[in-house]
Amino acid sequence: MAAVTELHAYRDAIADCTRCALAAGRTQVVFGSGDPGADLMFVGEAPGFHEDKQGVPFVGAAGKLLDQLLAGIGLSRSDVFVANVLKCRPPGNRDPMPDEIEACEGHLWKQIELIQPRVVATLGNFATKLLSGRPTGITRVHGQEQETTLGGRRVLLYPIYHPAAALYTPRMLDVLKSDFARIPELLGREVAPQPEPVFLTPVTAEPAVQLGLF
Repeated sequence: MAAVTELHAYRDAIADCTRCALAAGRTQVVFGSGDPGADLMFVGEAPGFHEDKQGVPFVGAAGKLLDQLLAGIGLSRSDVFVANVLKCRPPGNRDPMPDEIEACEGHLWKQIELIQPRVVATLGNFATKLLSGRPTGITRVHGQEQETTLGGRRVLLYPIYHPAAALYTPRMLDVLKSDFARIPELLGREVAPQPEPVFLTPVTAEPAVQLGLF
């Protein structure tokens, strides 16, 4: 319960965030929604028009598709936590700018730390590149889980196409369904714990001794 309380307190604390220029044009901060103790967390790109108005991520057409994909594996929005890299809507739904990501990413790291998910599914390029720390795009890495450390603990990072991709390219729906179908198996997988740091004891050199020849 402490983590739940902390998450809600953090949500309230950043409701007036002014770390970047997006604060000037937003209706409200879109913090995230779902189960604060979820084993599965989704991270998208940024709020859109409807999210900005309602204060909840993924409420437009892509959100409806996300709900359908979750239902296909026996889950609902209340079973997971959904957030975005950016908490404020970029003008005209443009791509996030590097300085905006840099200003906002601390909020996401804190969310992951408090929620402590087992699997973090990144939706699309921006979330995947940020959380993997690699420049490789979603086309090459989707559906390929990787163990990594996020929020101070070991998790499975699982890149998936953004649901919006299937809205523009219908054949992508089959790819999304296939990638989502693996999520239950990933949730049941044991992730190796983060190795404990090894502290070496300094070795004191013995004083040099003159050896006899005989």
